[in-house]
Amino acid sequence: MYTIIVVPPQLDGAGEQLKIGPGERLAFGRAAAGNDLVISHDGVSRVAGEITAHRAFWMLTNHSAHQTYVVENPEGAGEHVKVAPGRQDSPIPFEFSRVVLPAAGDLLSFDVWAPCHGFRARAAGPGTPGATTTPAFALDRTKRYFAVLTALCEPRLRGAPHAPLPTVDEVVKRLRPSWPAAGRSSVAWNIDYLAVKLRLRPGPDTAMPGQRLNGKKESLVSLALRFDLVREEDLLPLDAPAPAPGKLDVPVAGTVRS
Repeated sequence: MYTIIVVPPQLDGAGEQLKIGPGERLAFGRAAAGNDLVISHDGVSRVAGEITAHRAFWMLTNHSAHQTYVVENPEGAGEHVKVAPGRQDSPIPFEFSRVVLPAAGDLLSFDVWAPCHGFRARAAGPGTPGATTTPAFALDRTKRYFAVLTALCEPRLRGAPHAPLPTVDEVVKRLRPSWPAAGRSSVAWNIDYLAVKLRLRPGPDTAMPGQRLNGKKESLVSLALRFDLVREEDLLPLDAPAPAPGKLDVPVAGTVRS
C-alpha cells in the first residue's frame, strides 16, 4: 500500500503521479538513468536526491554537494525545512509539501503528499491516573487577549504567510463586531499581557530594551503559528456579535491574570 504521492514538476507538461509505500525510495535528478523522477533542467544535478516513504511521513536525502534544498508547507504560515547538502534522510512532517530546488537562477519545485497523516481528536485522551500534564501555553479562548492574538494572526492564517501584521488600529476595527468597547489602549495592553503570558518577557515589571510594539507583535504571531496556538477555526468568533454584558470574563487593563 502506498503512503506517499510525488507530483512531478510542470516542466514538460503534466506528469503522472508517483506513489511509494513504506520503505520504498524514489530517486530524482536530471539524468534519466537511475532516477524515478526526471527533472529536465541543466541546473539540476544528475542524481539530485531521494525520497523515502516511512509510514505516514517521508524523508528527503540531498545528494547535492553544494546546494541546500527547501521543503515548504504551502498550506501553512511560512513553515519550511532546510535540507543541507549531503544530508541523509531528513524527516519531513508536512501533510502537503513543496520541494524547492535552486537551479541555475531558477527555482524549480515538485509536490509531495502524505495523505495518511492521522490525528487524534483533541478532546480524546487515555484515562491514565495521576496528575495531569501542565500545558506548555495555557490560553483561554474565551478571553479578550486570545481575540487580540487571533486578529494579529489572521492575515497569515488566511494563506498569506509573509503578510504584514495588522496595526493596532486595524486590530481595533477587526474586533469591534464582537468587542464594541475595543480601543487602542486596551488592545495594546492585551499585546503586552500576551508577551508576559507566553513568556516572551520575564514579568510585568521587566523592561525589554529595544522591543517595541511591532517586535512584540511579530514574536507573538511567530510563536502562535509555529505551535498552532491559533488555528483557522479560531477566526470564526471574530465575526460573532458581542456577548451580553457580564457574560465574558476578561482581564482589565493593569491586571495580569493567567
